[in-house]
Amino acid sequence: MSPDLAAAAALPALLNRERAILEFNRRVLAQARRLDVPLLERLRYICIVSSNLDEFFEVRLADYIEAAREGAGVSRRDLETVAADAHALIDDQYAAFNDEVMPLLERAGIVILNHAVRDEAQRRWVDQFFQKQVRPLLVPVGLDPSHPFPQVANKSLNFIARLTGHDAFGRENAIAIVKVPRVLPRVIKVPDKLAPGRQAFVLLTSVIRAHLGELFPGREVEAFSQFRVTRDSDLEVDDDVTNLRQAMRTGLTTRHYGQAIRLEVVSTCPSELSDFLLQQFALPQAALYRVNGPVNLVRLNELIDLADAPSLRFPAHEPAWPQRRLPHLQPMFERLREGDVLLHHPFESFEPVVQFLREAVHDPDVLAIKQTIYRIGSESPLMDLLIAAAQRGKEVMAVVELKARFDEEANINWAERLEAVGAQVVYGVVGLKTHAKLLLVTRREEGRLRRYAHLSTGNYNPKTARLYTDVGYLTADAELTADADAVFQQLASLGKMKTPRQLVQAPFTLHRRFMQHIETVTEAARAGQPARIVVKINALTDLPLIEALIRAGQAGADVDLIVRGACMLPPGIADVTERIRVRSVVGRFLEHSRVLYFRWGASDADEALYLSSADWMSRNMFRRIEIAWPLRDAALRQRVIDECLVPYLHDACDAWRLAADGSYERAGSDGPSAQRALMLRYGGIE
Repeated sequence: MSPDLAAAAALPALLNRERAILEFNRRVLAQARRLDVPLLERLRYICIVSSNLDEFFEVRLADYIEAAREGAGVSRRDLETVAADAHALIDDQYAAFNDEVMPLLERAGIVILNHAVRDEAQRRWVDQFFQKQVRPLLVPVGLDPSHPFPQVANKSLNFIARLTGHDAFGRENAIAIVKVPRVLPRVIKVPDKLAPGRQAFVLLTSVIRAHLGELFPGREVEAFSQFRVTRDSDLEVDDDVTNLRQAMRTGLTTRHYGQAIRLEVVSTCPSELSDFLLQQFALPQAALYRVNGPVNLVRLNELIDLADAPSLRFPAHEPAWPQRRLPHLQPMFERLREGDVLLHHPFESFEPVVQFLREAVHDPDVLAIKQTIYRIGSESPLMDLLIAAAQRGKEVMAVVELKARFDEEANINWAERLEAVGAQVVYGVVGLKTHAKLLLVTRREEGRLRRYAHLSTGNYNPKTARLYTDVGYLTADAELTADADAVFQQLASLGKMKTPRQLVQAPFTLHRRFMQHIETVTEAARAGQPARIVVKINALTDLPLIEALIRAGQAGADVDLIVRGACMLPPGIADVTERIRVRSVVGRFLEHSRVLYFRWGASDADEALYLSSADWMSRNMFRRIEIAWPLRDAALRQRVIDECLVPYLHDACDAWRLAADGSYERAGSDGPSAQRALMLRYGGIE
């Protein structure tokens, strides 16, 4: 057998992607069980798991179910296994909420008062709140042939009730539905005078439950339950649409009523009611999730925000301005002519990026500004600055990704505002998401034009820049900025671009470049040369890249993968993947930076390090506009190695090791933490 055939035969079965996503959420849930995490932050991790699972059902499992229906490589057994994992995870999540976090919060003086424990004064206050704030907005619907089962929006809160007796017209219509408007708060703070010495809250579900019978005068509520349905929410737009923005607007109006995927009810819901709901939503029994508590834990974020308890939150973190590298009094363009500047968020502030754009807007010598927009948020100083630039007569081009999942409406609104002031707005390429993060400024200097750019592994969102780890890069490098300009030209004109000098771009060269680097490392390993790969990404699911990494390890290369989320490569299999190690870091901040390191020899010339907007997933490599760029400056390259790779490889506090069977175990609990070390290095923690 040839070496190539032998290697192919040694490739192991890959881990299941959907189960890997659920395993990531188990690691997030583990944060809620850590005694060294402040209590309200532990509750926040429980809420994060709920939010992540909502998206898992809305998008990932919806696609998985469709693949199973079509026989596209997903068997019924695969689907049942994933569903069983999801059920077990959700059961564990509610156990952590009920048995661990909430009792400790109550001991700390923060309580949720259900109807049974409320005293008479509290019940009177709740009754007044219901009558004045809630009851006028509720419209109970008794079901009969002229009152069919109502349209129930994705992830909305609802009640189902079984009633005794007859309605006002003498008929037996036993089932009623109560839809709860989204405008109502899900967590309500009880006045301090009614709960002395404590911070007391009531849940909207408890308020409605206590008064459910009042909605059906003359009848009794025999049984009831909260319920919530999760629907397929992935917007599909045909490639042959004539107006993408209009098509997306239309799609947004129907997104809330896609195919049902999951039904949540409380654990006490009678089977006849849950069966009735399953029938209405055309769901199998496996899609029913009985939960011991509120059906939407995400909304408990409201309690975290309302609670006055600084000691139960993480110590304040203030990102540092890089004063030594970016002196406040020195103009940004002058500083960048001296050399490139690297920013490591959230340990360093995102404000220099805002300042870069602000100076460009107010500089009379700046002629043009171009920017990609992916997840920008509904409020954005950057977008306000782009609008101001257009109003000042500068040439502004915005590449707005309308299909950024769950940010579509905000992006459409920004696109319309930009167009209203004369900015050139394009929506990337139909069929490909524009996920690259680029900001380009063109300035007239001494009779010629000079470009300045910001490139990033993350989004142009100042809020998430305080929560996600990312690397930003400010540069005046002529080759790199020319490459960035060529990308913008291509996105606008749809024409072919010359081969870039430095940038690597998906869907054209990015996948091939990384495959080539892995092969170079593999050849070096076969020749007995130093051979090393370290990859820090959010997901690893692309089959050719996985197989290339396995071959590199089999050839003798040392491979370390820092993969926050789903990883389908099983490490540590004897004689197959034993030289490959996979770890995941889940800490205070969401790990989001993509850093790729390759070494294929002993000299300094035998290494390459890239920063990238792309994860190692097929969709990023072939169905998105992505970028990666090499760090050619040795000092900056070493800084990224020292901050983004080495600490994470030695983390023994927030890191987990992946086993060959897809399970994870902690790398340690009281050892060094990469994130904390970086906060201390930059002085951003009290």
